[in-house]
Amino acid sequence: MSVGQIFKPEWHIFTDPQTGVQIWQLTDYKAHSHHLYFTNSGWYDGGKKLLFGSDRCNRTNLFSLNLGSGEITQLTDLEPAQADFLFASLNPCRDEVYFWHERFLVALDLQTLKTRPLYHVPDGYAVNMTNVTADGHYVCTGIYEDLSARFKVDLLHGYLGFEEYWAARPHSQIIRIATDEGSTEVVFEEDYWIGHVNTSPKHPHIVTYCHEGPWHKVDHRIWGFDMNDGRSWKIRPTDAGDQAGHEYWLADGEHVGYHGRYANGESFYGSIRYDNTAKMEFAFSGESMHFHSNDLNLIVGDGGRDNPYLLLWRLQNGQFEGPRRVLNHRGTFQVQQLHVHPRFSPDGRHILFTSDMTGYGQVYLAETPEFDSLAK
Repeated sequence: MSVGQIFKPEWHIFTDPQTGVQIWQLTDYKAHSHHLYFTNSGWYDGGKKLLFGSDRCNRTNLFSLNLGSGEITQLTDLEPAQADFLFASLNPCRDEVYFWHERFLVALDLQTLKTRPLYHVPDGYAVNMTNVTADGHYVCTGIYEDLSARFKVDLLHGYLGFEEYWAARPHSQIIRIATDEGSTEVVFEEDYWIGHVNTSPKHPHIVTYCHEGPWHKVDHRIWGFDMNDGRSWKIRPTDAGDQAGHEYWLADGEHVGYHGRYANGESFYGSIRYDNTAKMEFAFSGESMHFHSNDLNLIVGDGGRDNPYLLLWRLQNGQFEGPRRVLNHRGTFQVQQLHVHPRFSPDGRHILFTSDMTGYGQVYLAETPEFDSLAK
């Protein structure tokens, strides 16, 4: 296997036997494959191609799938070492992707397939999600103190050490790295576990980040940060006992979607502008590990381990209808790369997800059905 090598299509089409929804299994290889994390779009080249990571030939590499022909192109050829494509991010202004390999943040030109190192993580720190600013000028990410020498840590395979990390208050930084020449700036730091630095798709200076840890124990989950003036603030301030999280930017780049639970145990789903105006929040029935939407009108969730279905909710007349079952994904959620992580395509016509229903993690694309066509 080598960079630029093209493989014949692996895809095939089937329908869910319960709902009749049409599904494309995009990959079919005896190794785990997965799409990018649900907050990061993997569509590029005008939506004609899709990025995915795959553990082929006993190593992890990045691949591209042509959504017109099904052909797969190998984009990297990395030695059997630590590479992470779950946290990769695309530049919204040019065909370039950024990912972690060993201790380096690497830029890959998706046209020439040439790579260049942008940033080296300081010793003693661990890495997290990457995101690119709306103008394409910077990769933003969070790093945090590596505490694996103090207690057992394996966050990608069962959240081992998750609560211990929160309790330890590791030193964390939000880093801004120039995509052209790699100059680096620490724009924010504190002694609290920071994760999920997500850039606004519209405002290049605005990011969200979270205080990681058990939702009922963190001081506050969703935070905003202005890279122009260094100001940090709580997004969707919570009352005592409320929990809100799994935040993501809606497609407009103005509003942040989230879900949570009030102190009385009732669930809710909502969105709010990053400056805490235009809050919309409604009662919500049904559970999932992860949700996604392009706006607040249609929500997709993964159902969770005990209800392994892709689910839809529709906001209509001031209330959420659903959940309604789209398909049985049969995912096990064993490790992060096998989390279902559903997300809508940019045009909302399809739902992308990962599942190990065949025994191996594979990447799937389902048609977004008409909500009223699904059984109540």
